[in-house]
Amino acid sequence: MEIQQPIKVLLVDDHEMVRIGLAAVLDTEDGIEVVGEASNGQDGIRMAQAYKPDIVLMDLVMEGMDGVETTKKLLELYPECKVIVLTSYIDDSKMYPVIEAGAFSYLLKTSRAGEIADAIRAAARGQSVLESQVAAKMMNRFRQPQTPKQKPLHEDLTDREMDVLHRLAEGKSNQEIADELFIGIKTVKYHITNIFSKLGVEDRTQAAIYAHKHGLAE
Repeated sequence: MEIQQPIKVLLVDDHEMVRIGLAAVLDTEDGIEVVGEASNGQDGIRMAQAYKPDIVLMDLVMEGMDGVETTKKLLELYPECKVIVLTSYIDDSKMYPVIEAGAFSYLLKTSRAGEIADAIRAAARGQSVLESQVAAKMMNRFRQPQTPKQKPLHEDLTDREMDVLHRLAEGKSNQEIADELFIGIKTVKYHITNIFSKLGVEDRTQAAIYAHKHGLAE
């Protein structure tokens, strides 16, 4: 029987007590292993390269290199990693830049320990998690009035691309989409690339928001 490897998590936060508390809680969770703790962005990047974590829990406001810059540089060096923002801030000036930098999920520090652990497991499966207030703000940002002559971007999607988009909006992973549609995972990735291009979005979160905004999600 194959032994499943634990999800490796790196903590990046300039508050020592936050790191200690998170590490203590996450170490009690099955299938999750905290492999390191960094007190600033520079150390976070260095430790990510050394430990190759699956998930990085990233604070936003830190001295020196902040969470936005750290996220961007980290993903440039180590794109396989998924960054989960864990912060006290939901103002636009901090939220949108880090999502545009490539953050995979966005949680508040008021989240319960179980919610953080669930978000880590979801990210490992390829599913983004947005705190409800953040999701609402994202939806409002994307609600732009459409001119009468402008057709919806999703009308350019093929039937198969629409099938993939529906499931992507449900938070399903590439493998789950492939299994449901009886196609190869490489084909799923091909369709997702086309969806991003046609909708003018950069990642799964933006594509899912577009789908919900236009009533394309179940």
